[in-house]
Formats: sequence, C-alpha cells, structure tokens
Amino acid sequence: MSFIHLHVHSEYSILDGFLRIDDLIKRVKEFKMPAVALTDHGGMYGVIPFYKKAKKEGIKPIIGVEMYFSPTSRFDKKGKKDAVNYHILLLAKNFKGYQNLTRLVSVGHLEGFYYKPRIDMEVLKKYSEGLIVGTSCLKGEIPSLILSGQYEKAKERVYEFKEIFGDDFYIELQNHHLSEEERVIPELLRLARETDTKYFASNDVHYLKKEDAKAHGILLCIQTQTTISNPDRLKFQTDEFYLKSFEEMWELFKEIPDAIHTTMEIAEKCEVEIPLGKSRLPKFPLPEGEDAFSVLKRKCEEGIIKRFGKETPRVRERLIKELSVIKEMGFSDYFLIVSDFVSFAKRKGIRVGPGRGSAAGSLVSYLLGITEINPLQYNLLFERFLNPQRISLPDIDIDFSDERRDEVIEYVRKKYGEDRVAQIATFGRMEARGVIRDVGRVLGYSAKEMDRIAKLIPFGMNFNDALINEPLLKKEMESDENKRELFELSMKLEGLIRNFSTHAAGIVIGDTPLSDLVPLQFTKDKSITTQYDKDVLEEMGLLKMDFLGLRTLTVIENTLTLINREREEKFEIEKIPLDDEKTFSLLREGKTIGVFQLESPGMRRVLTGVKPTTMEDIIAVLSLYRPGTIKSGQVDEFIKRKHGIINYTPIHPLLDEILKPTYGIIVYQEQVMQVAQKLAGYSLAEADLLRKAMGKKKKDIMLKLRDDFINRCVNNGIEREIAERVFNTIEKFAEYGFNKCLVGSTKIVDAKSGKLVSIKEVFESKNTNYTLGIDEDFRVKKVKIKDVFYNGVKPVYRLKTHLGKEIVATDNHPFFTFDGWRYLKELKPGDRIAVPRIYRKFDSKDIEDYKIISLAWIISEGNTCHPNGVYFYSKSKEQVKDFVQNVKRFENTDVTVK
Repeated sequence: MSFIHLHVHSEYSILDGFLRIDDLIKRVKEFKMPAVALTDHGGMYGVIPFYKKAKKEGIKPIIGVEMYFSPTSRFDKKGKKDAVNYHILLLAKNFKGYQNLTRLVSVGHLEGFYYKPRIDMEVLKKYSEGLIVGTSCLKGEIPSLILSGQYEKAKERVYEFKEIFGDDFYIELQNHHLSEEERVIPELLRLARETDTKYFASNDVHYLKKEDAKAHGILLCIQTQTTISNPDRLKFQTDEFYLKSFEEMWELFKEIPDAIHTTMEIAEKCEVEIPLGKSRLPKFPLPEGEDAFSVLKRKCEEGIIKRFGKETPRVRERLIKELSVIKEMGFSDYFLIVSDFVSFAKRKGIRVGPGRGSAAGSLVSYLLGITEINPLQYNLLFERFLNPQRISLPDIDIDFSDERRDEVIEYVRKKYGEDRVAQIATFGRMEARGVIRDVGRVLGYSAKEMDRIAKLIPFGMNFNDALINEPLLKKEMESDENKRELFELSMKLEGLIRNFSTHAAGIVIGDTPLSDLVPLQFTKDKSITTQYDKDVLEEMGLLKMDFLGLRTLTVIENTLTLINREREEKFEIEKIPLDDEKTFSLLREGKTIGVFQLESPGMRRVLTGVKPTTMEDIIAVLSLYRPGTIKSGQVDEFIKRKHGIINYTPIHPLLDEILKPTYGIIVYQEQVMQVAQKLAGYSLAEADLLRKAMGKKKKDIMLKLRDDFINRCVNNGIEREIAERVFNTIEKFAEYGFNKCLVGSTKIVDAKSGKLVSIKEVFESKNTNYTLGIDEDFRVKKVKIKDVFYNGVKPVYRLKTHLGKEIVATDNHPFFTFDGWRYLKELKPGDRIAVPRIYRKFDSKDIEDYKIISLAWIISEGNTCHPNGVYFYSKSKEQVKDFVQNVKRFENTDVTVK
C-alpha cells in the first residue's frame, strides 16, 4: 500500500511555495512513493523541470495546476478580490490533458485575469478532455458552499462537474487540523455517497518538512509586504502543510482508508509523455504552389549577383553544398524566416548587426543578407554552424538598434500570428543581499540596519562564501540569537524564485498556436510571454531566437546621422576601410579603452605585443585571448613567431597550408576541422564531431580519437610519426581550456567553504563544485569544476622556490614568469615564477578588513598619483561595487563612479 501526493506547491507558486523541485523529488524517493504531482497556483512554470527530474529519478510525474475558478464568468470582473474566485485542482491524464492544461492556464491569464488568473465552467468544459478534477482545498467551490450552509447548491455543482468529467471528477479531503476541515469532511463524505463520487486524501503541500513552517511564514510576509508581528497578516493556521510520509497520511485518514487508496488509482490514470527534442519549426508563408527550398535557392542566386557581381566556381560549389545540407535537415523555412525579418529591419532603416557566432560561416546567410561577413574570404566553415550529423536547430542571434528592436518583434508577431509569437520567461531569484533585506524587514529591523548588514555581503556572493570571506559578517551573525535567526531564515530562502520576468532578447515562434504546448501570460506592459524559460522552450523543439537590442548600434546610427547632417554625399559605415593605418597604429599602441572587446588591460597588453597590421591579426587576437591560451604560453609563442623572434618548422606541408596565417599555431576551431579533413580524410561534418568530442576533454574519448585519427592519417599516406605529432598539436589546442597536469595531492581552494582540498579528495567525493581560479586579467574568480578524472600515472617533479614553497607537477605544467607562460620543463634555477600569496590578518584590531580590501584593489588595479585621492579602474561592475563599498567605510571619504 502507498500514498501519492496529488496537491503540491513548489517554489514556482512564487512567494507562496517553499519547496524546491530537487528537494521534492528527493523526499518522494526517500518515502518510496512511486509518483507525485505538481500543482502550482495558476501557472505551470516549473512543469518541465519537474517532469525531467522525476523521470530521471524513476518517479512518475503527474502534471497539474491549481487554477482559480470563477463561479459565474471569467469575464466578470467586479466585486472584491476574495469574492471572485475559488480554487480547483486539475491533473493531466495524458498529453491531450497536458495540452488542455496549457490552454486553460493561458485563457486564465489572457482572458480571465482579475487579481488572479481565472477560468470558468464554459472554458473548462471546452478543454475538459484528458483531465482529472479535484475539489481542492477549503477555498474550493464545493467546500466553500458547504461551509456557507449551501449544501444543496454544492450537490448541484458536483452533478455539473460529473456531467463533464464523469469518473474523472473527485472530491478532495484535507486534514491540517483546522476547525473548518473538521466541519467540512463529514459533509464532503456525505456528498460523495449521495452523488456516487469517489474521494481522495491530499495534503496541501507548501514546504518540505514541518520545521520549514516558520520560513514559509516569512515567505508569505515577503509576498504581502508585511511584518511577522502583524496579527492580520496572511498566514497558515497550523504547521501541517508539508510533504508527509505514507504513515503520517494514514494516521490522518485511517478511518476512511479509501481516501488513501484512491490516490493510487488516480496516479495510475495519469500517463503523460511530453515530447522533448522534437523540432517544431514554423512554416514561412509562401504563395500557393511554391515550396520553401525553391524560394530559398532563388533568393540565394539573386544574392550572388548582389554580393559578388557574378558567380564563380568556388561560390557555386559552396552554395550547392550548403543548400543540400539545409534541404536534408529541413531548415529552408528557418532561413527564410530570419532573412525576412532582417530584410524588414533594413528596409525600415533599423540598424542591424553584421552577424555573430558560427552563423558567420554560412554563405547562405551572407547571400540572404542575414550576415555581412563573407565566409569564403575568411575561410569560415559551414559545418561549424550546421552539421547534418549533429541534428539541432540553427542558432542565429541578430543584433538590432536597441531603440527600434520592438518594431521588428511587432513585425514578426503580425507576420506569424499573435497567438504564435511570444516573449520568453525568466525568473529572478533571492540573492543574499536582497533576501536578508527582505527577511530583516519582515522581522521588524529598520531599513538602515538592514542596509548596513547587507553591505557586509560582497556583491554577487552567496551567504556561505560571504561568511567565510567576511569576518565582520560572521561576527554580526553571532552577535545575538535574533541576528542568528535572521541569518538562518535568510539562508533558507536564498536562491528561491522571487519574481517572474521576461528575457531581455528572447522571442519564440510556434508552428501552431503556442498555447497548444506552452502556458502563456501577460507581461507588465501587456505583451504576451511564455511561462517557460528559454532552456525549456529549446528542449521542446520550439524556434527560439534572440532579438538583441544593442546600444552600440544605436550609437553608430546616431553618429552617422550627425555626420550626414552636414554632408552632401551620404556616408555609410560600410565605406570605412579595413586597412586604415591610423587605426592600426592606435591598436598597436594599445589605445583601445572604450573599444568593444579590445579595452581590458590584458587585451591591451596582447595588442601591444602582437602589433596588428591586418584585420586577420585582430581576429587572431580575439581568438587567442582566452585564459587557456594565455596560460599555455600560446599567446607569447604567437607574438614571437609573428615578429620572427623565433622560427618554426612545419610538421607537414599540408599542415602548413592551414596554419601558415597563424604561424603554425592552431588558433581557430575551424583549423582543427581542416587538419582532420586534409590529413586524416575526415569529412568536415565528421571533423566537426571530432572538434566537439575533443572539447569534452575526457581521457577515454581522447584515446579513441587519437587511435582513429592516426590510423586514418596512415591510410591517407601520412607517416605514423607525423600523424602522432599532428594529433599532439591538436590535443594541445584542446587542452587550452583545462589543465590535466596536476597531481592528486595538489590543493585547491573550495570556493564554497574556503578550505583547501586536494584534487584527489574532489575526485573521490565530488562535493566541491567550485574552486578559486584566475581570469585572463589575473583576477581571482570563482570557477565551476566541469570534471575531475584520473589521468594515469606520469613522472612528476618537485619544484622548490627560494622561499621554501614546494610545487609537485608534471613537466608540462605551465608557470607564469616575467617572460610569459613557461612549462616546468623549460625552467632553470634562478628563474622567477608567480605563486599565490596570502595575507593572514589573524585577530589583530590594528587593521580593519575594509582597509585591507581597499589597499588590495588599489595595488591590483589602481594608482595613488592623484594629489587628493586614489584612482581605481575596472570594467567589472562587481569589482567597482566592492571597491566603493569598502572605501565608503573610511571617514571623510567620498567616491565618484564614472
């Protein structure tokens, strides 16, 4: 015998449910319950994460929602807030039921919203197929009628529901030790007998465990913007609204065991399979008799004349290849859709970006005017963008002038239908600084006091990290029991969803009305948005596009307007030469502050080293400037080879053809693919899969790739020794992002606890998720550990420094020196290397923390040359805020941020 929870509210019942999906499924599994429902208030925001997590853990997910129900009409929007809606529980039996849930939720928000998203009997009947209905809690219509002395009317309503839902209508019984429940349960049982209606037991779950009741009460106060001391605040009358075990539920309903048994019957009725991963690409509107591929092909041929003046064999060959892949993958409509709204923007004078990401490798995109980058000129590969062996929707992000982006969205909405286009949901969460202010206000602390405490938490840091890194914060928490309670409650609520919002750029276009698959609602400005976020929409196979509003494009447009105001001949940005010597002179001198992507201190150092003279040099700099390539020494190697300081000998003539522009160094992923194609005989589609597989950096995968690559090179007439050296070159490129040469005893800093742990301990326990590392500008940052794996036994060396520090590493471990990054095997006695140093403050009262922090920032990114103060520079908002926060604590000190 078992019991199934059929009435559960998660954190997606925003500021009402204190229950995370992962915690819910974990607890259900501990209770050995085979299924569980999710029934959030008026929305389905968390359905897909819940569905996936439950499936993964072997638990049957029951998809539901607790809707608000108008007893008259959803269009009746008069009267007081609490008098216009009841609660009603809806569960999906199958996929049709799931679809009807999304439709009902959408109707509730888009048509019936009055304080709450409401449906009525008319629309419930219309979308009744595949649904199970429960009478819900004390706020349900049937219990409410009984409690108000209208038993006969309650009976009439039961018959109305049964006429629509038959045996899929159930009376719901709840027992949270409330006096109203004690009164209503006997009457509900009587009603069930008289109407021949089955009943089931539920607990109105809002939090995980009984001890979470207080934190849940705080959450309700945050929702209603009141304090815990307010006697009239919204509150639950008992602490029984948690996820109870079978034994606890049996104890409550042992006198009516059928109430327990029926939950299993309902669970068995529910078999929802949501199709994830299936493409739902909309069709581009075309005249009758035309097909998308023919139109696409014709537009591309027209584009050849516009772009090149005439067709060349190279252009024709590339176009035929791309079109065949697009046709095979069924993406003709996609390119027509994107081309159409980009063309609209350009016709209307809306500034459009030249293209970004792998889409720049598509000749079709260039011919259609989607991008402005000729992939043939820069040897960009189509397979990086679209690979027939890697089925997924193309991903083209389009930049528009931020002031006119909405015009493009409105065009798309009218083109494909108001019901098929929507913005995309995103969720704001309770961060440490914000939640402690919320909880403090609820507990009665003054705003000034909470502002003081909140500012002790470094910007963007969670409570655990802050308590480790900020002694004053920890001291504050331990100052008295009330403060400890403040912190403990805040830490419990940290990370919960606080608000629903819309994605800044995301738009989804459906192949059918979106409400057939996705719940919808209004934004604050009355635009329609999905209740699912972008990741969920992608999993559902819907076409998601980023319409990015870029301020830079608006600035460019306004600049051109000012320029052309005094000119007879109109100036266009496309006329700016890409070989302007004055511009390159500034780049070589590193005078690039304010230049997009080229303004950081580290990037300026690389520019002064590379001394670019061509556009290709700038592209190489942008590709080289990554933490991995900097640490590996490849940037310094590139600079020295470019300027002839060191010579290099190509491993093989075929390799030289590919790597000559980058002086024998693999800089681009496209080069990896070309090497695999030329030397090992891979198709470019296969080479793209090789590139992606190498990116996973798994030892077992790399061994298989090595054997396959070398064997195919040998079969292609390449000597085995040469093939091995070539693969080593590729592998070196793949290793840029991950250091494999650390011994198991190496200590790293666990970013959460602040403690030193060995890599071996991380490997064995998997408990450490983040470590402290450095970014490309040598700033300490929290870095997520992607994987830890055993890499075999290798010779190691013990490097001892003059100050007594000992470092154990393999010979290919990189160290930073005055001459850039060097491997251990390249070092000799007397060389200087960079090693971490820690200033330990102990318990001295002579130096306050804020003084140490301010001094550290000034040393790292500031100067004291100004006669009346200090100057601090950083492009990081987090760093500026941290600096300002600590400097402000000095007496008679003012801070100006520019």
